[in-house]
Amino acid sequence: MKTLLNRLINYEQLDQKEARDVLVAISEGKHNPSQIAAFLTVFMMRPISLQELEGFRDALLELCIPVSIEDYNTIDLCGTGGDGKNTFNVSTLASFVTAGADVMVSKHGNYGVSSISGSSNVLEHLGIAFSNNPDYLRRCLDEAGICILHAPLFHPAMKEVAPIRRELGVKTFFNMLGPMVNPAFPKNQIVGVFNLELARLYGYLYQKGSKNYSIVHALDGYDEISLTGGAKVFSNAMEQILYPEDLNLVQLSPESIYGGATVAAAATIFTDVLQGKGSRQQNDVVCANAGLAIATAQGCSLKEGVQIAQESLKSGQAFIRFKKLKELSSTQ
Repeated sequence: MKTLLNRLINYEQLDQKEARDVLVAISEGKHNPSQIAAFLTVFMMRPISLQELEGFRDALLELCIPVSIEDYNTIDLCGTGGDGKNTFNVSTLASFVTAGADVMVSKHGNYGVSSISGSSNVLEHLGIAFSNNPDYLRRCLDEAGICILHAPLFHPAMKEVAPIRRELGVKTFFNMLGPMVNPAFPKNQIVGVFNLELARLYGYLYQKGSKNYSIVHALDGYDEISLTGGAKVFSNAMEQILYPEDLNLVQLSPESIYGGATVAAAATIFTDVLQGKGSRQQNDVVCANAGLAIATAQGCSLKEGVQIAQESLKSGQAFIRFKKLKELSSTQ
């Protein structure tokens, strides 16, 4: 690791194999916490290259516990986090809205590192149990239309890194990797990223595969469609900038999508939205992201996707999916 760190400190880049090998070595406990912290810090100080990102991704996919649900046509709605905006759990709520529209969801998520409430924090607070049992996950898809893939249960190799990430408390390149390493290998995906450079890197990598995808970065910094301004979207077929009016929605203020100062506050917003007690602004931002997911998975227009999402939320179907998943959780 010393040689590698000296190279990185001298602004050298790793090739794809080197990046893959060092992450495998970290997972095998071959490097101490100080070395790992230094390694993570390098990539906070300079941009990650395409080859490095691809190599890190390859390592995590090689080391993960895969989930065999390839006979289900699912979508994952997952953001990198790390945007520093502290919104409520938009992509997780949008996942239930998407499931309520009869689009199956395999949601990959984790505890928050640089944010107050990550996907797993709010779901665990609300009584959702996590499991990597394939039969249970299939039952969740069959009965609730959504399964939750809590990252630590599928990426045991990252146990060496998790405590260091928590202690650092800032975004690292693992934020960049999270959406790329869903162990269910979903056929469709919405990825929210925290800067435009990373959106382009994701675009280059996803173009190599066969997945239906939409990669999103709000131009004012959010890792989702925030409706606070324009959002850049990269998909299989095109690049475009979306504005709220393109979705028949209105522009929002940042304050209107704030997530609260605690996990409990985030959970209150979460249940309020699902139960039809959310604000118009909260509902709109959730339906914008769910609408993009529905359009990506089903091939309809974005406006149609948003309308379908609004009906899922208004009809209570999204809340029904949440309640069913919670009921299934109680059997774990």
